[in-house]
Amino acid sequence: MTRNALVTAARGWIGTPYIHQASVKGAGCDCLGLVRGIWRETIGPEPEAIPPYSRDWSEPQGDEALFRAALRHMRRKPLDDEAPGDVLLFRMRAGSVAKHLGLQAGVGMRASFIHAYSGHGVIESALSLPWRRRIAARFALPTETN
Repeated sequence: MTRNALVTAARGWIGTPYIHQASVKGAGCDCLGLVRGIWRETIGPEPEAIPPYSRDWSEPQGDEALFRAALRHMRRKPLDDEAPGDVLLFRMRAGSVAKHLGLQAGVGMRASFIHAYSGHGVIESALSLPWRRRIAARFALPTETN
């Protein structure tokens, strides 16, 4: 699986409505569901079952559940080692748990990422400075040469 194939797969989800806990292209997904769907399309079966989760999951306990799951299944990369196809994990507020995901599409002057965003569905957004400041970690999916 090439990095470009990951981006192509992610772009195939653009326009999918935002639906919490869903992971069905064209029907609905959230940010985790988008990454799960890309995983299924490009790698195969998901590596573990996802338990039900609330919209504020992990926040009351300060639990980095999504971060730990990412470490179990992907290779962590330095934040400045950006490449198309990287999975980005974001903290939406300083000091909060990391709980938003996206897949980097463009790099350099045209840096962008694809994510499922509440109220917008799956979109490609510029990886602007405000978004970059929120990146908690960067990962490579196991389809790439690590």
